[in-house]
Amino acid sequence: MRPVNLIPPDQRHGSQSPLRTGPIPYIVLGGLVALLVGVAVLVMTSNQISERKDEIVTLRREDRAAQERAERLAAYVQLTELRQQRVETISSLADSRFDWERVMREMSKILPSDVWLTSLDASASPEAGGSSEGSSGGGMRGSIAGPALEINGCAKGQEGVAGFVTALKEIDGVTRVGVESSALPSEGSGTEGGSGSGGGGEGGASCQTRNFIAQFSMVIAFDAAPVPVSESAEAEAEAAAAPEAEGSEESSSTTTSSEGG
Repeated sequence: MRPVNLIPPDQRHGSQSPLRTGPIPYIVLGGLVALLVGVAVLVMTSNQISERKDEIVTLRREDRAAQERAERLAAYVQLTELRQQRVETISSLADSRFDWERVMREMSKILPSDVWLTSLDASASPEAGGSSEGSSGGGMRGSIAGPALEINGCAKGQEGVAGFVTALKEIDGVTRVGVESSALPSEGSGTEGGSGSGGGGEGGASCQTRNFIAQFSMVIAFDAAPVPVSESAEAEAEAAAAPEAEGSEESSSTTTSSEGG
């Protein structure tokens, strides 16, 4: 037989009780939940956008401050570079100076008694050489880039010239001694009381007063000494540094005035 429920529908309980309000409340509740989730997502997104905008503003402000600081320090960087260039130029000039006083003092100590000089020319470079009368540096002096001595004089025979060359090599800094000429007088030209008497006149005059006296011309090189800076190179360096100095001073004054404003 088929069971029949005799309880009125409004009094039934459990799964057999009918819906009193229908599905509308559940639909409304689901919509509210979805709306709440959407609002939460919107608020979070808005907060993230605001934070990113604040970060962008902060980064732009820091970048602008860094650029302004770099512009203020640019003048000091240029001044530092200019100072370094001038220090290097001064150091080069100082290193290129040669101690001629020491060389002359040592030469006075090693000069043999049978040798006398008629002319001596000391020059730091070939361009500066050959200024004195009687200087006979010639091509040998031109082949020496650094300091050198050009000497003319006389000695007792070729042995005296050779001994003088050996003595010159004892001077500190001498790297080589080149003898350009060394000759005895021709027969009958070196008599006593001749035109060359007096031990060699001014301007490299003949000092051969005897037939056994040899007149020489030699060049003493100091190859290890620093090559001096030429005047043209120094002038070019100063001319190149002058515009940089003016630009550095102008930028420095502009920066100072802008900071004061």
